[in-house]
Amino acid sequence: MVKFELQKRGCFILVYLSMLGFGITSFNSCNFTNSSPIQLNVIDIPAGFPEIEFPEGNEYSKARWELGKKLFNDPVLSRDSSISCASCHHSEIAFGDATPTTSGVYNRAGQRNVPTLANVAYSPYFMVEGSVSSLELQVLVPIQEHNEFDHTILDIGRKLRSDSAYVNMALMAYGREIDPFVITRAIANFERSMISGTSAYDSFRNGDLSAISEKAKRGMDLFYSEKVNCKACHSGVLFTNYSFENNGLSSLYADSGRIRLTMKETDRDKFKVPTLRNIAVTGPYMHDGSFSTLIEIIEHYNSGGKNHLNKSDFMISLNLTNSEKEELVAFLESLTDYSFINDPKWN
Repeated sequence: MVKFELQKRGCFILVYLSMLGFGITSFNSCNFTNSSPIQLNVIDIPAGFPEIEFPEGNEYSKARWELGKKLFNDPVLSRDSSISCASCHHSEIAFGDATPTTSGVYNRAGQRNVPTLANVAYSPYFMVEGSVSSLELQVLVPIQEHNEFDHTILDIGRKLRSDSAYVNMALMAYGREIDPFVITRAIANFERSMISGTSAYDSFRNGDLSAISEKAKRGMDLFYSEKVNCKACHSGVLFTNYSFENNGLSSLYADSGRIRLTMKETDRDKFKVPTLRNIAVTGPYMHDGSFSTLIEIIEHYNSGGKNHLNKSDFMISLNLTNSEKEELVAFLESLTDYSFINDPKWN
């Protein structure tokens, strides 16, 4: 494990983007209750993983992590105080959800499958169309989304300022009152700590050749083979290249994907390639939760997918045998990080 430490650097101006529905508001520099450098805790980075880049002004600290965890689990973020971030992102299933789409406040129907938050610290952009550029900004999306929390960050801040626990935690973590800056930063800080890299596969890649079964090893060989070529999109230690692809899931899509951001026909019905880490516990699958099992996914890719103008060139019929399908599933199951999903610190 590689360990790193960061120091708090102080307050800086925050500008809320009007494109997200808020007036542009700036917060001037503020005095911290403790102006000297603060010794922070460390996050363990698995061998072979990149270091985490924390934005200036939101470097990792235990105080920020604890505040973010409290907010992540608090239904006060939703308009009717019925659901929290943790209502949809369950730690025991790698911070995903077990339903195709998840209902929001007042039981309003969800629109997309809930993604895992494992290793979200490394994502260069967020949402399946890549429309949000940082974790801090992403926090605002479910808060203001009508079918999710249907709330406003300003109202949440005003409510939390009457809670002495939140007031004190905000001062300790950021040296300022609990406000939109603190809420978005703290939750993002907590989410960046969700690093998953200690699966059986990781033990294997780090030298323990007995860590995965012979069946999983054959599945791994298939995964990286030219015949199956999963590595074309699900590459590296994170098992994603973060590209946008159409995998032939359908000929017609209710959700048009990346074109919603770029307005380019070449991006119609394309979605961000998800990580495969912990995939055995994060079903249902696809952006709409339309597949329930890993074998369904393998069958889909084996078929080459349905016809679509923007379907990826990688989508071709694979002609896998039943044994090969089972071997691929065994390899995917070896990517489950039980230390991560059972870690008591999340609860």
